[in-house]
Amino acid sequence: MKKKIIVLALCMLLISGCGSKIPKLSNGDEAVITMKDGQKISVNELYEGMKNEYALQTLINLMDKKILEEKYGDRLDEANQSVETNVSTLEQYYGDSLEGMLQQAGYPSLDAYKQEAYINYLRNLAIEDYCKGKIKDKEVEEYYKNEIEPDIVVSHILITPNVTDDMTDEEKETAEKEAKDKINSVIAELKKTNSKDVATKFAELAKQYSMDETNKDKGGSLGTINKDTLSDEYDELVSAAYKLKDGEYSKDIIETEIGYHVILRTETKEKASLDEVKDTILSDLASEYIQAHSVAQVEALQELRKDYKMEIVDSDLQKQYATYIQNQLTQLQAQDQETANPQKES
Repeated sequence: MKKKIIVLALCMLLISGCGSKIPKLSNGDEAVITMKDGQKISVNELYEGMKNEYALQTLINLMDKKILEEKYGDRLDEANQSVETNVSTLEQYYGDSLEGMLQQAGYPSLDAYKQEAYINYLRNLAIEDYCKGKIKDKEVEEYYKNEIEPDIVVSHILITPNVTDDMTDEEKETAEKEAKDKINSVIAELKKTNSKDVATKFAELAKQYSMDETNKDKGGSLGTINKDTLSDEYDELVSAAYKLKDGEYSKDIIETEIGYHVILRTETKEKASLDEVKDTILSDLASEYIQAHSVAQVEALQELRKDYKMEIVDSDLQKQYATYIQNQLTQLQAQDQETANPQKES
């Protein structure tokens, strides 16, 4: 299956209502700050000042959090775990400078970053669900027919060139040639082997030559795989494996990011039923849909907030939000048009 592309959520909520409404707090005339001669800054003055500078994004996040936590209540642990994993990765990369990096990116604290990442994770769930709803049954069936493959059992022999950064270009070329010569000698040995003995011979050669220490003593077995089972660095290997028949090995060198391979396909499993893989197909097609329809990021959350009957009462914030949404739609519509009609290079 195609590698999933994680969808980036945009902040969104429904705006409704009309007329001029400015909420006032019951204690709005009370002072937040007092000064000489009885001067003060009241609660309502603070609200008005914050509203013009900071309130819109805070309001969006608060509303999103309430709606999405209710809708995806059974997936909150999943969202929190994703955030912790993400932060752990950042901490390993940035170390003690992480807080400073986050502040440069506009986050006042690590907790603020975590909260934003948590809400965005839930937004992504809503956007993906919306996009899945746009996928027709015929599209799912065609994807199943053309893209879903049965599991296969594959073994490999890996030769990694002995190249180091301090080598000259000539030395690197020599190391590459030695690796290719070795893998070609393995292929030559297989070509001299009777077809009924190929699997046995392959296992012997793997144990003797393969540089993949994790499986060389197991005949080079990579186990049962599919298109998305192994990491990206094995893409060329997997692609080549699906072109072989059971019992066939690769006659040409397969080159990947980690070295040179010869592979053997030994078994093909029964293809999974459509019902078994339908959810995965919908996720893949939803990712493709969002790539072609960026505005779905806005539309998805608009629809959700309409279902929850959300309304911005403060007319000033409502106007701010209307401008914000229009800007987002304009930007994404232009992006979609560019994707659909890319300019030809001159």
